Amino acid sequence: MTAPQDPTSMPKPASAYTCRANAAQAARLDFADAACFEEAQRGFIGSIPDARITAPDGRVLWDLSAFAFLENIESPDSVHPSLWRQARLNRIHGLFQVCERMYQVRGFDIANITLIEGDTGLILIDPLTVCEAAAAALALYRQHRGDRPVHTVIYSHSHADHYGGVEGVVTPEQVASGKVQVIAPAGFMDAAIAENVLAGIPMRRRGLFQFGPTLAAGVRQHVDSGLGKAMGRGTQSLIAPTWSIEQPVERHTIDGVEIVFQLTPETEAPAEMNFHFPQFKVLNLAENGCHTMHNLCPIRGAKTRDSLAWSKYLDAALNDFIDDTDVVIAQHHWPTWGRERARKFLIEQRDLYRLMHDQTLRLMSHGLTPHEIAETFRLPASLEQSWHVRPYYGAIAHNVRAVYAHYMGPYDGNPVNLDPLAPQPAALKYIEYMGGAEAVLARAQADFDAGHYRWVVQVTHHLVFADPTNQRARQLAADAMEQLAYQSESSTWRNAYALGAKELRFGAPKPPPGTPGIITPKVVAMLPMGMFFDFLAMRVNADKAEGLQLRIDWVMEGEPDRWKLTLSHSALSHAVGSHGAAAMATVRMSRATLAGIVGGAGFAAALQQGQIPIEGDPQALRQLLGTLDSFNPSFNILEP
Repeated sequence: MTAPQDPTSMPKPASAYTCRANAAQAARLDFADAACFEEAQRGFIGSIPDARITAPDGRVLWDLSAFAFLENIESPDSVHPSLWRQARLNRIHGLFQVCERMYQVRGFDIANITLIEGDTGLILIDPLTVCEAAAAALALYRQHRGDRPVHTVIYSHSHADHYGGVEGVVTPEQVASGKVQVIAPAGFMDAAIAENVLAGIPMRRRGLFQFGPTLAAGVRQHVDSGLGKAMGRGTQSLIAPTWSIEQPVERHTIDGVEIVFQLTPETEAPAEMNFHFPQFKVLNLAENGCHTMHNLCPIRGAKTRDSLAWSKYLDAALNDFIDDTDVVIAQHHWPTWGRERARKFLIEQRDLYRLMHDQTLRLMSHGLTPHEIAETFRLPASLEQSWHVRPYYGAIAHNVRAVYAHYMGPYDGNPVNLDPLAPQPAALKYIEYMGGAEAVLARAQADFDAGHYRWVVQVTHHLVFADPTNQRARQLAADAMEQLAYQSESSTWRNAYALGAKELRFGAPKPPPGTPGIITPKVVAMLPMGMFFDFLAMRVNADKAEGLQLRIDWVMEGEPDRWKLTLSHSALSHAVGSHGAAAMATVRMSRATLAGIVGGAGFAAALQQGQIPIEGDPQALRQLLGTLDSFNPSFNILEP
């Protein structure tokens, strides 16, 4: 449903209630503390104007000039003052020296790239999200430090903003020839691919709300993403690691640089590791210790992270490395210099994740539900005054719910919530019980005028789901969400509320022509076949597959394993092996053919055009393909 695009639908000013709420927050925190600004600018060497990065065809992919409004020190009424401070820090960009032989490029992407000068070449940690940003960062380094070749690339963990730009700094041929090695933590490939394939469609849709890429930069819309300005735009890539760190702690010398690798699985990512550099006295915490409270489950969706393990790995890093550390860095944000300041930082980060874990379990044990815990939990005063534990990316209310779900699942124990009505039929009953839409709107408007925005969002949700054409309900819901955005210290919550308001006013966005699918040809080249068949299986429409019994063998040319696919009871299973004489059809193709099909018109068209060689009955494959669903990547969230 799309609302009329009139001037009254545009982002509105902060209300008097929002102004007072943000002013109260400004009075609670020590904004005179400028240490972070000093650290964020320490070691600055140079940058490019506005960190502006373009594609080969001239398209602008990254340009911080849109955030020039952040030059103002004083926060506007429409931004939480603490988030405004973080947004200003995240706008600082360029090449920075961490210590002798170690540098970072910050502000060219949401993440950092760390560059270490080895004896013969460069060791690069995390080549950013996209190739264009990584290439620009490397070019900036070389402009100031010389044209050193890349010796090693290290992926700190399995999220795309830490590996997607790899082909901007090295080529697959350089890696294949052994000229460049790629190091990653154990389980990296499975974790990197799984997150973006099996749950890729809903995660991408929800990611719009987390990062706000469809929001305009401005004081009433997008100001920051907490970890950095925004996700990079451009060409993503992935080169498989040539060397995996398998032991809990491994010590290696790479091109004359001693590195102690500390595996930290199931923390911020399923596959992740910290690094200690004894000769430089630098501890790199990857994304396990940044200048923000992190997510235990991001609002875009992901497997819930283990906050207890997270805390314990930080404690191990504290005990094992801090006495030989003069600076702590990470693959987001800026360094923390000085041993005692670094020690304090690490202690507080450790205690943050431990506290959220332990106190959630304590309150669970008193019988509190996730929502009650979220309303009850508060950081101790001794901790909440530290800027780096503020909720710029994660949020306490969401994190404690994640801890609860980690142990107890989504059900809160109340039988009332075992089998609730779906949102739309529930909405119709709510509105009926509350006296009809007009009565609800009148009461909701009164609550809006009184500043009760959380409640207004909840009650107008029912109005919109009961009748998506109710423009008054949509506009009131949007107005309330907008005020919640202005009051949010968490950038992800701000982005979610702001985009919610926008979609209520103008409808869900339509993907631009040529938008890539979840499985691209580059992903196919790396994809384990078992995971590819898992992807096919999640597309099987059970109703369409009802009554079908299919047995198909699948052979990938040049690969050792033969696969057998079985469709029964509307479920598609796969295993290494063959159905033998019971196979109804055998499919043969190469990886290149598979990549071409995925990147082109799809399986059905390829089959019709004779691109898929089949032994046996081609109807068996046609029937299987006929059960597969296609998906709308812009599915509705704020309305039925």
